Amino acid sequence: MELNADFTQTVRIADADNPWRASPSAGVERKMLDRIGDEVARATTIVRFAPGSAFAPHTHDGGEEYIVLEGVFQDEAGDFPVGTYVRNPPTSRHTPRSAPGATIFVKLWQFDPEDRQHVRIDMNALATSPDAVRAGVETATLFQDAHEHVSLEVWAGDAAYPLDTAGGVEILGLDGRLRQEGRARGPRDWLRLAPGGLVDLAAGPEGARLWVKTGHLSRMVAG
Repeated sequence: MELNADFTQTVRIADADNPWRASPSAGVERKMLDRIGDEVARATTIVRFAPGSAFAPHTHDGGEEYIVLEGVFQDEAGDFPVGTYVRNPPTSRHTPRSAPGATIFVKLWQFDPEDRQHVRIDMNALATSPDAVRAGVETATLFQDAHEHVSLEVWAGDAAYPLDTAGGVEILGLDGRLRQEGRARGPRDWLRLAPGGLVDLAAGPEGARLWVKTGHLSRMVAG
């Protein structure tokens, strides 16, 4: 299966327009954002676990990166409530489940094969710092290596800046509203901006809280 597999193209998906689809595991549904492959796939997805649902134990040969958007996500490492950012690197193994139910944004098979760093961050308690060149924007780094930079960004109301998309940019709305190309984009709306050029972004009056990944798409375009 291929979905939004041309990384030279910008993709914008509103959460409200993207239907839930059943997964092979009972009680687990998903909204696909991009995908190359079938059940073992390079994929970006929003996944919803009904209370008491689980996946079978498995190894993430290509790594797993996720954010808990709702409820409490669980595995052998513990309980991860809303706002938790997690990276399980290649070769890691777990049994994902959720007793109370959970919704997560998850990326699979997108790690450097040599990465072995586990990351678990409570973004609700994470301190942000003023951006050096963007007044009204505060940021905190979640992860960085030679291939990508992942951050939490908090935009004040009506803050507006052009975004340099060199290397590609991926944005997930967490809270508030963001305006891009004249359209308001809210929580769980997803943007994948192709490498090259500038894109105008502006927060809504209430501000915006965003998960932002940069630099990673250049390898996909080159490959």
